[in-house]
Amino acid sequence: MADNETDNDDDFALFRQEVKDAQPLRQNRAQIETPQKTSVRLMRTASQTPRLEDPFSTLVEAELVGNEETLSYQGEGVQHRLFSKLRTGRIHLEAELDLHGLTLDAARMTLADFIQQCQLQQIRCVRLIHGKGWSSREHKPVLKSHLNQWLRQHPAILAFHSATIEDGGTGALYVLLRRKQDVS
Repeated sequence: MADNETDNDDDFALFRQEVKDAQPLRQNRAQIETPQKTSVRLMRTASQTPRLEDPFSTLVEAELVGNEETLSYQGEGVQHRLFSKLRTGRIHLEAELDLHGLTLDAARMTLADFIQQCQLQQIRCVRLIHGKGWSSREHKPVLKSHLNQWLRQHPAILAFHSATIEDGGTGALYVLLRRKQDVS
């Protein structure tokens, strides 16, 4: 037993010798950095990109969703792990579009142009800001409801989910876009 105590004393002495020049940390909490979310400005002139046909159907009335309701869509073939990253905001956002205050027609055309430009620039993940509808005429989320329907129709949309609280919560969406060459 005496040999075991001597070994422990030698180990402690060796440890103390190795850390004698160490400086104490100023804090005891780890700093976890969230991924940087940057916005890329989409550039287009009328001569560069012809406008495509309106990809969104207006024949069917959009089903009204709640102001605080979480929207979620996972297209066929989207891996669960990738969707989980999208849902939790852990995919790098490359662009965003704020649709606040637009009429439905203006929002529909702006969204179609935005998606087209994102695909041309090989942008994969974007944030759409639609608001919660509290300032609409009847305090109903009209634009949010239509986005829920329109995005499900568009062939370039792989998945979408309501944003995290830091990025707008249920007033914004993370959207995962298909690569340009994959669009039918």
